[in-house]
Amino acid sequence: MYEDGTELLSIGALSRLTGVSVKTIRNWSDQDLLPPAARTPAGYRLYGPDAPARLEIVRSLRDLGVGTAAIRAVLDRERTLADTAERSADVLDAQIAALRSRRAVLRAVAARGSTAEELPGMTRTARLSAEERRRIVAAFVDDALDGVPAPAYRSGLLAATPDLPDDPTPEQLAAWIELAALVRDPELGAALRRLAAYSARTAPPADGDPAADADAARRVATVLRTLAETAVADGIAPDSPAAAPLVAELVAAWLPTQAGTPDPPTEDGPAARTRLLDQLRTAAEPLVERYWRLLCTATGRPAPPRWDTAGTWTAAALRAHRTPVLVDRTAFGAPDPERVLYAYERVARAVGALVAGVRPADLARPTPCADWSVRQLLDHLVWESLMVTSIAEGTPRTDHAADHLGDDPGTAFEDATHTALATFRGSGMLTRTFGPYEAPGALLVQQVVVELLAHGWDVARALGAPTGLAPEVAEEILAAAHRIYGAAPRTEGGSFAPQRPAPPGATAADRLAAYLGRTV
Repeated sequence: MYEDGTELLSIGALSRLTGVSVKTIRNWSDQDLLPPAARTPAGYRLYGPDAPARLEIVRSLRDLGVGTAAIRAVLDRERTLADTAERSADVLDAQIAALRSRRAVLRAVAARGSTAEELPGMTRTARLSAEERRRIVAAFVDDALDGVPAPAYRSGLLAATPDLPDDPTPEQLAAWIELAALVRDPELGAALRRLAAYSARTAPPADGDPAADADAARRVATVLRTLAETAVADGIAPDSPAAAPLVAELVAAWLPTQAGTPDPPTEDGPAARTRLLDQLRTAAEPLVERYWRLLCTATGRPAPPRWDTAGTWTAAALRAHRTPVLVDRTAFGAPDPERVLYAYERVARAVGALVAGVRPADLARPTPCADWSVRQLLDHLVWESLMVTSIAEGTPRTDHAADHLGDDPGTAFEDATHTALATFRGSGMLTRTFGPYEAPGALLVQQVVVELLAHGWDVARALGAPTGLAPEVAEEILAAAHRIYGAAPRTEGGSFAPQRPAPPGATAADRLAAYLGRTV
């Protein structure tokens, strides 16, 4: 309360009025933030009517982290509140950046499982200045490319330095920490050196337009990646006949980018395809890809598209199709549609009986089809029937990677094969032609029959069941496989391993499996 009509507040009264403790008021008074207006004869502090408002200002500024000296300057009107706020915000920004840096280091330590011995180096790396980061990358590039006459390649690497923003995110700092560790890996230096050496051998003349060349290369890379990823999504094997026109399209898009290179190929052929394959092999450097991805994350740039799926498919397709295919459509020789339908029905019934007996525990079993479990193989069989059905209906599916089995593989297989049979009969597919080579529909269905019997054999072998499937049609399916796949190359990344011998007395289904590369 006010003291005896003087309109002065005791320290206790001021505390009760504002909710600030007596100890805090006394401390702020000692720092000249809240000087008393007078003292009692006994020496106790008394505060004037302006004290509550002044105290609220002090408390608000302290809550915002403003220092004592700055608060005093504001109260004494030596500095404006706006100027003090701006300076304090700058200090707070620096503190937040430091906290984020610490958090990024701790997150990186946790994610990488770093040892205590590695921690000091990671902390130093996070605190490096922009100039220090640039020097680290420049020293790495100079060492990796020493003696390699590839100035354009070197300039590109040096231009992409890890310039972190002023307020990097934890992910950006973590990427820089990993990048700083990666540039010390001699394997990355060796990989960059290989790419630089290849660039030096195949670079266009110096009087060309580097920007235009780079732009053209990016456009072609997009075309190549899109075509290959679409082929994978559509389930087109790289060594299948269906891949041949795609390879021709890939090469046609790529050829113009080689015009300014030494000894450029001028047309599609073995030489052109060998050069493109060589370029893909050279570019397939996982550590270099990781370097660029970390660099993009650290700097906030868009990450480059992944090339692993498209690159693997394209390389396998180029190995399988070294020479452009000149298709003689008369060689297709459409099979008898009724025999094809009968063969599909008999094989689907035989394989369906196997699938109906598959137990949940069987789905994880390995199969003779490399890297595929029983579940994956059954999913592929269902996909084959769904895909050829969609082709017959004029709406080819693109969900190759989806789950086509669900919780009931037997029902999924039965539904897919029954629907396929009905569609073959009702759509006129068996008497129509499809694709750029005008392949007879009956031939496409016959190819599915071959797949169904071959993979049915895989399932039987995985389950320990008899493998002599569909004996009434297996011989003619084996003959069809020889016609369809006889010229197919047995190459790395392709569909078929080299043909293997079948034992004496082997069934037709066993001999089909051996022909397609299985050990019988």
